[in-house]
Amino acid sequence: MISKLNSAGVGAAYVNTLKNTQQKEGAKGATTSQNSDDKIAKLKTAIASGEYKVDLSALANKMADELL
Repeated sequence: MISKLNSAGVGAAYVNTLKNTQQKEGAKGATTSQNSDDKIAKLKTAIASGEYKVDLSALANKMADELL
């Protein structure tokens, strides 16, 4: 009888921990999504206004690295 109660308690604790972890990850994902949306909006406005400059040497290095 004691082992049944202990295993039930452990199982419930595991489920609660798993739920809390998933809720925290969900909250982080929403924040990250908002940050990336803000970044995209800023990039769009910079490109539209002509303020955004491309670093051609850095772009060329990245392209070369991906080909290797």
